[in-house]
Amino acid sequence: MQITTTDALKKLDDSKELFLELFKHGTLSVEVYKPVGADFQTPHERDEVYVIISGSGDFYSDGKYYPFKPGDFLFVAAGVGHRFEKFTEDFSTWVIFYGPKGGEQNLVR
Repeated sequence: MQITTTDALKKLDDSKELFLELFKHGTLSVEVYKPVGADFQTPHERDEVYVIISGSGDFYSDGKYYPFKPGDFLFVAAGVGHRFEKFTEDFSTWVIFYGPKGGEQNLVR
């Protein structure tokens, strides 16, 4: 299976939404996200990974700021406040959710 960034962004644009789930398998969910103007996210119930497709800006997570650019990998643990700030108009990112609600740190080993 393959999803290209071109296809993902076209489907997102056609949906008229800010994000769109493109793939799901077990606990894995893959979305594409392209906020307009501001990012109003609230903390999520599961661990999350972002892989930046295009654009740049600052990523705020758990009290710290991280500059980002295409290709960068960002991790956010479940329940942690985060958002993208000062991002360029062309900003878009893959969003990958996985694991149980509460995050993987809550798994019994």
